[in-house]
Amino acid sequence: MTSKTCILIGAPVDSGKRRRGCLMGPDAYRTAGLAESLTSLGYQVIDKGNLAPAPNATTAPDDKCHAWAETIGWTQSISAVAESAMSEGLPIFLGGDHSLAAGSVLGVSRYAASQNRPQFVLWLDAHSDFHTPQSTDSGNLHGTPVAYFSGRAGFGGFPKVAQPVPTENICMIGLRSVDHAERAALLESNVHKHDMREIDETGIARPLAAFLDRVAQANGLLHVSLDVDFLDPMFAPAVGTTVPGGATEREAHLVMEMLHDWGLMSSLDLVELNPFLDERGRTAKLMVDLAASSLGRRIFDRVTRSY
Repeated sequence: MTSKTCILIGAPVDSGKRRRGCLMGPDAYRTAGLAESLTSLGYQVIDKGNLAPAPNATTAPDDKCHAWAETIGWTQSISAVAESAMSEGLPIFLGGDHSLAAGSVLGVSRYAASQNRPQFVLWLDAHSDFHTPQSTDSGNLHGTPVAYFSGRAGFGGFPKVAQPVPTENICMIGLRSVDHAERAALLESNVHKHDMREIDETGIARPLAAFLDRVAQANGLLHVSLDVDFLDPMFAPAVGTTVPGGATEREAHLVMEMLHDWGLMSSLDLVELNPFLDERGRTAKLMVDLAASSLGRRIFDRVTRSY
């Protein structure tokens, strides 16, 4: 059951890629009224402010890997706070690029193991982020967190993943840009993967309901990782990795409303918001609205937007 306390954790991670701007994300969510929206739904909101990466000087295994040591530092600091925050309420990680999920999922999965419960992950993203540091061509580590927390090799120097999330406990919805190396690895895994063609053909509710049923049957904890580029850039332009053909605003709200209906979500990432690329804050406001939908805002509660 969703906690009535939400823990906001700012993670201004900007090391996972070369295009800067995601470090402004946490404060953009605050400015867009995330705390106020959750408070209006009856939640107690505790804002822990913004984290900083732990000092780290580990050398990258490959020269192409961007900001290796800094990303390890972020993983260390985020995972520690994530694990402790789980006992306080429902942590919401305000990103920051998607490499922060290496830390958020590591931390919450440690907590799940301490409770003898399985960890599940719902990955709402245009990309699978299933690269290893060796398979990525770009060297951008925001394309690797799922590989990391599911226990794939190649992350020397990162915190040890003692309880990898089993690939059969991971569901990806919204895929529409998957590299060849990721595709090959995914096909060999048990990840539940649903691309936008499948969503177009059968709708978004069916695969989500099937996954949520598996979580419920296993008495699992559910981490939801929402990337801005899950949405079509027509609705959410403030992301450096735009891929046309994404989820509509209505489809995204349906996903979040279903999450609230099932009451299984135990932690949440809001990632890849780059306010430098936004239009009058519209993407930040939409992401705040989606977070509110996942925590109980109904259609009749929504305000009319004026941009």
